[in-house]
Amino acid sequence: MSEAATHLYLDGVTVSFDGFKALNDLSLTIERGELRSIIGPNGAGKTTMMDVVTGKTRPDVGTVRFDDRIDLTRLDEPAIAGLGIGRKFQKPTVFENLSVFENLELACKANRNALVCLLARLSREQRAKIEETLETIRLGERRGDLAGALSHGQKQWLEIGMLLIQDAELLLLDEPVAGMTDAETEQTADLIHRLKGEHTLVVVEHDMAFVRALGARVTVLHEGSVLAEGSIDHVQGDPRVVEVYLGR
Repeated sequence: MSEAATHLYLDGVTVSFDGFKALNDLSLTIERGELRSIIGPNGAGKTTMMDVVTGKTRPDVGTVRFDDRIDLTRLDEPAIAGLGIGRKFQKPTVFENLSVFENLELACKANRNALVCLLARLSREQRAKIEETLETIRLGERRGDLAGALSHGQKQWLEIGMLLIQDAELLLLDEPVAGMTDAETEQTADLIHRLKGEHTLVVVEHDMAFVRALGARVTVLHEGSVLAEGSIDHVQGDPRVVEVYLGR
């Protein structure tokens, strides 16, 4: 695939905290529109990798590029978010006292404060975008309900919808199915499959059944570096991966 198709590129990235290397010469390439699963034991560097991409943590050394030309190490968190890089943390961060629709409305006008957002009138284009997003995340029937009344899984979908509203091209999803029911997990896999291609998705997950359901290329991190990469069957059959992660 051509270099122009590379959406996220990390090369030789090292991050140290008090002498401990959270990332150790990490190199990773994600193509535009790709769905990639990231797995590995606790402390492998998964969260730090996302922190580096979103500007929360500066690497000691290494290259971090978006769209093959933008140096993310020179930008702060708001600037990186403005490029179209969205991150969903493990615990949903929705506005529970607002309706599903109002949460998406706030995300649609995220460049203003919350009160101004809710008082401002939606344009026809913004309203159409919210309706399209409600359909995508399958919460159309819950649009008027308070976000706090949603199930855990539905709150996760709403948060993904809030990233979509903000035109996130690259979605970093941190354990998106943690705490979900089996049915919600299945529906989340379906949602992610429908988003890939139009969006680039990096999914950090411990649930191996879910990783298998995604059917994506899998990168295994260990001690801050890539230990193995390939299909789920390939990495599950790698003796090194079994030893440091799957065998535990």
